[in-house]
Amino acid sequence: MPVMPRLARADTYPSRPVHILCGFAPGGAADTVARLTAEWLSEQLGQQFVVDNRPGAGTNLATEAVAQSTPDGYTLLLVTGANAINATLYQHLNFDFLRDTAAVAGVIRVPQVMVVNPQVPAKTVLEFIAYAKANPGKINMGSGGVGSTLHVAGELFKMMAGVNLVHVPYRGDAPALVDLMGGQIQIMFDLTAAALPFIKAGKIRGVAVTSATRTPSLPDLPPIGEFLPGYEATSFEGIAAPKTTPVDIVEKLNKAINAGFTDPKFKAALANLGGEGMPGTPADFTKVIADETEKWGKVVKFAGLKAE
Repeated sequence: MPVMPRLARADTYPSRPVHILCGFAPGGAADTVARLTAEWLSEQLGQQFVVDNRPGAGTNLATEAVAQSTPDGYTLLLVTGANAINATLYQHLNFDFLRDTAAVAGVIRVPQVMVVNPQVPAKTVLEFIAYAKANPGKINMGSGGVGSTLHVAGELFKMMAGVNLVHVPYRGDAPALVDLMGGQIQIMFDLTAAALPFIKAGKIRGVAVTSATRTPSLPDLPPIGEFLPGYEATSFEGIAAPKTTPVDIVEKLNKAINAGFTDPKFKAALANLGGEGMPGTPADFTKVIADETEKWGKVVKFAGLKAE
């Protein structure tokens, strides 16, 4: 009787708990997406999917752990925009994200919003650009840290608008938002879900959204791209596996995640996070990651950013 190799097969997968590694601490937006996805996959595939938070080194600890794990479908990664940025931001990584992982499926894409302190006289993108050009080096732009998705969205704006804003990094987006309301910084780019309550309360002013089209949660705000053609900066999350994970397992996971985009409850949960689902094949998500890696690589190099 021939000895069968102990390879995971889609017809029996998953036969034990699956771990989704998340490079962020519990409680944030990425962690929420990871838990939402884990809960959905647990329901769909009849086995426990568990979120394993591994914050550190700008998500590189979690990414490296997955890239070097056994490619059997039992260790997955919550992919975020940080993975696309880190490929250029960090000089010496022990992995190559595009080479060492297999994209499974996109989960959510979330637009950001350009917000300013109410004392800033500009109410439109063009007015802000004119104001910034009249005050070079005098306007502070906050972010949740060097190389964060919200920071590079601001650097892309600076690059395309040709303005000189002073970057002020914070330890997370929340303290930056507090200082924006207090007037210590004048502008920041933030996730729509985080900024929305403060925009509605009049504590900060929304100027424009970073997505290619208007977003349902802020229908009155135009896209920055209407004034700076080609500008787009959105945060995204999805799932990846180690590179040589069997194709049938990758496709089984992809099919299960895609089923969520037609489920009213799952769609509503994504909408509550200010985003929309990312239906598509593993190849579609591979292209998203490759395109974002190339795009943010150019911005990181232009701005001369280096990991802290």
